[in-house]
Amino acid sequence: MLKRQFLLKKTQLAFSVALMSGAVLSGCAMQTSKAGPTASENTQFVEYFADNAVGNPLAIVQHPAAIHQNGITYVSYQGPKEDPFVATYDHRTKEWKGPFKAGTSELGRRDGGKKFDNHGKPTMLIDNEGYVHIFYGGHGGHKSDGHNSLGNTHVGANKHAVSKRPYDITEWEDLDNITPFGTYNQVVKMDNGDIYLFFRHGAHRSDWVYQKSVDNGRTFSAPVSFLKHKRRTDLKAVDSWYAWVGKGEGDNLIVSYDYHICWDSDAGRDDRGHTPERHDLYFMKFNTQTNEWSNVKGEALSLPVTKEMADEKTLAMKTGELWTFNGTSHLDSKGNPHIAINAGVDIGQKAGGPKQTRHVWWDGEQWLGGEKIIDGYEGVSRGDFLVNGPEDIRYLVAYEKDGDAVLSWWNSNNNGNSFSESSTVLRKENASFAITTLIENAHPEAQMLVAEKESDENIKIYLVGEDGPIPRSLTSFKSSNNASM
Repeated sequence: MLKRQFLLKKTQLAFSVALMSGAVLSGCAMQTSKAGPTASENTQFVEYFADNAVGNPLAIVQHPAAIHQNGITYVSYQGPKEDPFVATYDHRTKEWKGPFKAGTSELGRRDGGKKFDNHGKPTMLIDNEGYVHIFYGGHGGHKSDGHNSLGNTHVGANKHAVSKRPYDITEWEDLDNITPFGTYNQVVKMDNGDIYLFFRHGAHRSDWVYQKSVDNGRTFSAPVSFLKHKRRTDLKAVDSWYAWVGKGEGDNLIVSYDYHICWDSDAGRDDRGHTPERHDLYFMKFNTQTNEWSNVKGEALSLPVTKEMADEKTLAMKTGELWTFNGTSHLDSKGNPHIAINAGVDIGQKAGGPKQTRHVWWDGEQWLGGEKIIDGYEGVSRGDFLVNGPEDIRYLVAYEKDGDAVLSWWNSNNNGNSFSESSTVLRKENASFAITTLIENAHPEAQMLVAEKESDENIKIYLVGEDGPIPRSLTSFKSSNNASM
C-alpha cells in the first residue's frame, strides 16, 4: 500500500512558466523562448533538467535530496544502475550544470531480485567547508559485509561520497567511514556544523540509529540505536519502525515515526505473510548538546525506545485499523510540532490499500487533527508542508484527479481542520509521479523535485517552484547528456 516511493497514475501537466522575456512555456516538451540574459530569441527549452533516472528515483523518506545555498540549488536523484546523480541550477545566471555521477551503487549491480531495488536513493548535505556529500546505495547491507549486530541484512551497501572540491559537483570520491548496514538515509547539519546521519541499520528487522560527525563528515562515530527492533512473544512478528528526522529548535532534532509489525512469512493478516503493514503515529525529540531524548512534554526517554515505551510516552495518534506510511514533521512559530501522516483503509491488497495524507499537530497540551488534506479523497496522496501556526499551513501535495497526477498547493487557516486547493504546480497524463520533501532553504523558483515516470528507465526529473518547473535550454540539456554518459 504505502509504497516507499510515491508513484501516481499517469498524468497531464497544466501549467505555465513565465520566462524573462515574458514568453510562456506551456505543456510541450520543447519550446522557443528566453530563459535568461544570454538566451537568444531562438533558444529552445525542455521543462525537465534530466531524463536518465531509473526505477523510483525520488522519495520523501531519503532527505534532503536537494539544497539551496548561495543562490544555487543542488539536486540529486537515482540514475542508471541506481547510481546517485547530482546537478545544480544557478538562479542568478539561469544556468544548469550536470547531472554528474557521484558514486557507484551495489544495488544496480547485484545478481537476481527485481530489476530495481529503489532503496538507495541519494541523500544530500553541504558541510561548513562547502563540500557536497551524498549518502546512497544501501538496502540493509549484505551478509558478505559481516555480522550486523543491530539487525538483519539484505542487499547493497550504504556508502558516502563527497565532492573533491567545495561547491563543485563535477568530481567525487567515496569515504569509507559509515557502516554498510543501512538504508533510508536522512542527514541533518546542526548550527555548529555537527552532522547527524540517521538510517535503519539493516533490513526490516533492524534498529534505527544515528552516526555523528564533528569534522565535516570526514569521520563518524559508531552507530547509536534510538529505536529498538525486537521479537514479539504474542505474535509471529517483530517490532519494527519507519522514522523521519528533521531540524527542531536550536540544538534539537525532531523525530516522527510509525510502527511496522513485521510479520513472519508464514503469518500475517489473512495469510498474506509479510506485508508493509504499519500503524499509529509517534513523536519525540533529541537534544544534541545534552544527548537527552524526550517526548513532546519534555519527559525523559531511555534509548533505544521500545514499542512499550513508545506507546506509553510518545504516541501522537492511534490509527486503529487504518494502515499508515510515515511523512514529514516540522515546528510552527511557537515550537509546536506538526506531522504529516499517510493513512488508509486495508482493502486486502498485499500492501493494504491507498493511503491519504493527513495533518496532526500539538497545541501545547494535546495532539489534534488527523483530517485528510483532500476531503473525501480515497486515492493515493503524498506531500510535504510549510507551517507558521495552526492558522497558516501550506501543503504541496501530489494526488490523482480525473485520471491525471497533480501536484498542487493546499492551504488551511483553521487549525488543519480543512484545506482548500490554491494553485496547481504540475499536471501530467500518461505518466506517474514520485516526489521529494520540500527543498532545504528553498528558493521560490525551486521547492521540490518531481519525477515523471512513463517506464522504468529514461525518467524525466523536474525542479518545480511556485510557478511550475524550471526549464533548461536544449543545448545545455544535450551537453549534460554527453557529460553524464
